Amino acid sequence: MITEKFSKTTSLLLIATFALAMASTVSAASGEMNDDTGLPAHLYDAAGEVEMLPLVTFFLFFVGYISMGAAFVFFMSERSNVAPQYRTTMTISALIVGIAAFHYYYMRGVYADFGVVSIEYRYMDWIITVPLMALKFPSLVGKEAITDKKVAGLGFTGICFTGALIMIGFGYLGEAGIMSPIPALLLGGMGWAMIVVATGTPWTDGLGVDNSKISEELMWSANALRWFIVVGWIIYPLGYLFSPEVALIEVDNGAEYMAVAYNIADIINKIGFGVVAWMGAKKATEVLAASE
Repeated sequence: MITEKFSKTTSLLLIATFALAMASTVSAASGEMNDDTGLPAHLYDAAGEVEMLPLVTFFLFFVGYISMGAAFVFFMSERSNVAPQYRTTMTISALIVGIAAFHYYYMRGVYADFGVVSIEYRYMDWIITVPLMALKFPSLVGKEAITDKKVAGLGFTGICFTGALIMIGFGYLGEAGIMSPIPALLLGGMGWAMIVVATGTPWTDGLGVDNSKISEELMWSANALRWFIVVGWIIYPLGYLFSPEVALIEVDNGAEYMAVAYNIADIINKIGFGVVAWMGAKKATEVLAASE
């Protein structure tokens, strides 16, 4: 009973802290605004007509900001409704979307005020949240399902963290124009492949995961997480192709195309990753309760 009360109190304190932090960052936009709509002036062409792609980009930054914040509150609220062994999973889910909400607030501000798509805030977010996503897998399936297999001295967590750093690091080098974009894309893809090999696919065990030791009620969620990694993450290199510094697909407003792809990918993967983990944790909690 004491543990349950402590868990609920912790959740409420974290939600309150997040709400206060978000409120303290709210400020009026400093960029030039349209007098009729109150929207940023750069969303309109010379004839005063709204441009659809910039408007969609602006809209998705807001949707990302609000939906990530709402997901944070939801995951923290649900933390006390799952068994103790799954509360770490809920905390990690909340941290991922909470951190993303802060970064989306600033990316939204940069785009609203200056009409610029920031890759710096984007990669600040990814360098923190992608390794956290790698931690979520073992926290959900349990330590028993994680094997002792090692590659170059790295176990499951080490492979996933190293893969995440390689993927994000080379992605930034390519988008910032520091190195040639195609080698950067291929090297970043190696980091993604490392994570796939470690966690497995919906059809196979991973190098670091033994499916036979994942409980039946968690198997669906484990495979859903794999679907996000194997398929959902493919949206990111598609957005990379439109990056102005990369320009492997040359179109007008390439930065906006890139931002739309990244924003959709983040909303699907970050929130979806948390939702399927929550569903598994809830189902496993019900099974545990029924067996008592």
